[in-house]
Amino acid sequence: MIRIARERMSDLFALARSESARGGGTLPHRYVFLARRIGMRFNLRLPPEYRTLYCRRCSSYWVEGRTVRTRLRAGRSVRTCLVCGAPRRVELHRHPRVDGPEENFRRIAATPQEPALAGEPEEGDDPDDGEEE
Repeated sequence: MIRIARERMSDLFALARSESARGGGTLPHRYVFLARRIGMRFNLRLPPEYRTLYCRRCSSYWVEGRTVRTRLRAGRSVRTCLVCGAPRRVELHRHPRVDGPEENFRRIAATPQEPALAGEPEEGDDPDDGEEE
């Protein structure tokens, strides 16, 4: 049953693509709406290649210049639906993941500690010990 639902969803997106190429008015939007409803009914996620092709608010199929406007701002792609006005922001460059505290601890423990330079007091040596004012 789930396999059939996935096939139907991909068929509906293919139909939306072909209808939008012909300039098919509201039919592509209806196909996207039906595909999303099938996904909701069977608790399925849309495949990643289809997630960027429609508006999440109004389910309109996005065609660059006709139903969506794309702007690049501060390392993000901002796609604005021209049907309902909803923006979708996507990071263009992902930052490298920072290691967790465990990884930092292992890295520090693995490196040998440098000896103190001559003339610098070592830990525990306080020059003011014993002198009280």
